[in-house]
Amino acid sequence: MTSEQLFYDKKTGFDRLTSGDKKALQTYAEGYKAFLDEGKTERDAVKEMVRLAESKGFRAWKRGDALKSGDKIYQINREKGITLAVIGKKSLADGVRLTAAHLDAPRVDIRTVPLYEDGEMAYFKTHYYGGIKKYQWTAIPLELRGVVCVCHNGQVKKVEVRVGDKPDDPKFVITDLLPHLATEQMSKKATEVVKGEGLNVLVGSAPSDAAEEKCAEKVKLAVMEHLNRAYGMTEADFLSAELCCVPAFGACDIGFDRSFVGAYGHDDRVCSYTAATALLDLKGAPGHTCVCLLVDKEEIGSEGVTGMQSRAFDTFMADLCRSQDVLPEECYEHSVCLSADVCNAFDPNFPEVSEKRNDAKANCGFALVKYTGSRGKSGTSDASAELMARIRCIFDKAGVIWQTGQLGKVDQGGGGTVAMYLANRNIDTVDAGVPVLSMHAPFEVIAKLDLYMAYKGFSAFYKD
Repeated sequence: MTSEQLFYDKKTGFDRLTSGDKKALQTYAEGYKAFLDEGKTERDAVKEMVRLAESKGFRAWKRGDALKSGDKIYQINREKGITLAVIGKKSLADGVRLTAAHLDAPRVDIRTVPLYEDGEMAYFKTHYYGGIKKYQWTAIPLELRGVVCVCHNGQVKKVEVRVGDKPDDPKFVITDLLPHLATEQMSKKATEVVKGEGLNVLVGSAPSDAAEEKCAEKVKLAVMEHLNRAYGMTEADFLSAELCCVPAFGACDIGFDRSFVGAYGHDDRVCSYTAATALLDLKGAPGHTCVCLLVDKEEIGSEGVTGMQSRAFDTFMADLCRSQDVLPEECYEHSVCLSADVCNAFDPNFPEVSEKRNDAKANCGFALVKYTGSRGKSGTSDASAELMARIRCIFDKAGVIWQTGQLGKVDQGGGGTVAMYLANRNIDTVDAGVPVLSMHAPFEVIAKLDLYMAYKGFSAFYKD
């Protein structure tokens, strides 16, 4: 055998793309960019996913509804998560083909008592969500998105808030210090340049025309008057609100060749979209029942009723299994899962944190990650050799351009995914996802080739 046959090398995928793939990946990327712009919060992402699913013939499903081979169903978990399924020809006792990704992304949440006035300007106090570099969130345009549950005369009315995503909408901003006066600031460690308590969002400065003379916070009053007119809110209604600030720029092509997509929220909506659309595009009834699970709260530990550690997934699967008189435990032990989450892409600007032989590279394809975790594989699910071989063969047979990945040098840091929570359920699980540059920044970058190969890889997995 030749050295080319014996050696493993991460080669660029461009040399292996078919002419059909070259055209398809550009078209596919356009749909993905539209999804990113619409789904900047988990609630918005779920609504958009429902729209996409129903356009492909999926229907809402609840416990007790009859099911047959080929049925396409979905179930929403508290408007922040969604499970989609296509019922297969085989019994659930033979297991399911499961993909699991998360819809939440790092952002800046608005606190429960946020509005205040200082220096005749009005601000929102915030609490950042997920792992961020705080200084990256200053001096960029922000949108305000979320919901407010307004309480009035004992009645609750939920209203949607969405300001900043339309061209003529106002935007919001967290201001930064000018370099002329930042000598002390710029001498600090990056973790201290901007404090969490300094992530205050500027929301107004014009005083209320109707303010009484004794009112000391005329600008704050003007903001509350606007919120009352627009949403029926009083200040107490912030207590029953879920509002956040997300970057107010849209997904776009990057590079003269348009080979990259730059956007907010690639982590992990790039895997959510590819895993879900691969399921939506299945033709007819697959051999095994295929399930796509999109959850919330991964960025803060997968806790809570909408996170991967919730029993919501177990309840869905139990209801599904009950329709075929199958024990969920029997289904789990014969199931296979691709934990669909991103990994880092090797960045030539920061080579010192990566290990070139093992880190994924942009444009080298869908990344198969045997383990994540940090320092001694802590907090990870380490996939077996047998499972790795099984997935490799599926990808190779389907012509998927794929590579291996990890998360930087061994002692550099690390991170986790939802894989271990699925593996803990006795489901064979391995991580697979798209490499990302500038992960967790307000503007991340992925390669269109890797995006499309993820879609192609998930499609092949469902059909196995």
